[in-house]
Amino acid sequence: MSLGVAAAPLAGCNQRPDSGPVIVSAIGQPPRPIDPARVRLDTPTGLLLDATAEGLVRYDAAGQIEPGLAERWIVIDEGMSYIFRLRDARWSDGSRVEADQVVAQLRHQLARRSRNPLAPFLTAVDEIVTMTPQVIEVRLARPRPDLLKLFAQPELALWRSGTVGGAGPMRIVRGTRSPLLRPAADPGRADPDDPQRLAPEQDVRLIGERAARALVRFAARESDYVAGGSFVDWPLVGLAGIAPANIRIDPAAGLFGLSIVHRDGFLADPAHRAALSGAIDRAAITAAVMANWEPAERILPEMLDSAAPPALPGWSLLTPEQRAAALRQQVAAYGAPVSLRIALPAGPGATLVFAQLAVSLRTAGITPVRVGASDDADLRLLDLVAPYDSARWYLANACTVCAQPVQDALIAARDAPTLAERARLIAAADAALATDTAFIPIARPLRWSAVAMRLRQWRANTRAWHPLNRLRDDTN
Repeated sequence: MSLGVAAAPLAGCNQRPDSGPVIVSAIGQPPRPIDPARVRLDTPTGLLLDATAEGLVRYDAAGQIEPGLAERWIVIDEGMSYIFRLRDARWSDGSRVEADQVVAQLRHQLARRSRNPLAPFLTAVDEIVTMTPQVIEVRLARPRPDLLKLFAQPELALWRSGTVGGAGPMRIVRGTRSPLLRPAADPGRADPDDPQRLAPEQDVRLIGERAARALVRFAARESDYVAGGSFVDWPLVGLAGIAPANIRIDPAAGLFGLSIVHRDGFLADPAHRAALSGAIDRAAITAAVMANWEPAERILPEMLDSAAPPALPGWSLLTPEQRAAALRQQVAAYGAPVSLRIALPAGPGATLVFAQLAVSLRTAGITPVRVGASDDADLRLLDLVAPYDSARWYLANACTVCAQPVQDALIAARDAPTLAERARLIAAADAALATDTAFIPIARPLRWSAVAMRLRQWRANTRAWHPLNRLRDDTN
């Protein structure tokens, strides 16, 4: 994928010495050590929780599953039971992690009152029980092959009440708005006669700030890593004077498009919604933000766990000119002025997206109105990275407001007793959602980072997730 970054001198990309703490600028608010069941996580707080309060498993640098609180696990009973053996771990206050505590925390995260965004995708968890002081079992009502990928998310990091953090690989040693993190001692590896000596380079200082400030800091060689970049901030990268060798793009999987929020007026008719989706010039939108950012016309990126290939919209075989003409005809036949409010975040990338959307809509006789990301709107931009590889996640998130048959199909897929039946029902839901047109796909999510050469363990991955303890080669 071409980066589309303005030419910048290569000098400086290798000049940061590998000395002193790794300075991370994460785009967002200052990180907060807080229970993940209470808030939705932005990048800074998600990185802090992932570092200080891991779950049973976690992601490594390449986005693959590795042990967390569980040192090993087995799957039995045809995928209906996961048994985890806990490692000899300590909470941040030094007390030993016990199975009863882990079970209680997992139940807390998945409780109905929890605000955890992953809870709706873990309804197959039937029971979580303590088997021994170091062994727990997660029993399922229905098989879920991707359970470990969900358990690896920072939203399922286990947070012990009354402590700052959990039992993650790092500890907060200086709790300010920009906390200093240090690798935690591992009781299973530590030699009491040879105390571990940590080099300053193993520390990480985590800063939460605006993208513009993060890029300026990186360009001035005052930080080593800018995390959490998206389409919103991408146009700033070319202005920052950062060497192209330092700019990395994740092949992120997920949803990027417009959710249809209100199904009234012009949007009440599914034929109108379909014509609107077909007339949007996706290639112009993506090219305006970043060269070679690939457009998307389908909700599902691939077959995944569906029984059929991704459903194509009915307009997919039409030429761009025919699509635009179809929307003009629908607007003209409607017989009343059409105005659509589009909710977008603030930022230069969002402005470019809106400008191209406006061209498509105005050409058809529709008046576009930009509103804030959380304001009432007719269309709302959805920009989400998929936490695991299930078609149901895509369809459920695309179905913000959709017809009852689509909702029924998604519920039936969720509750299917076998994987084969689940796959069949997912395919049916995908086809129904393509006909209903509750979501207008535009592209894959765009996720970028600025990475100093000293961070040799950084790897691009589909989760666009890069743990703070997996940046330098010698961190643990």
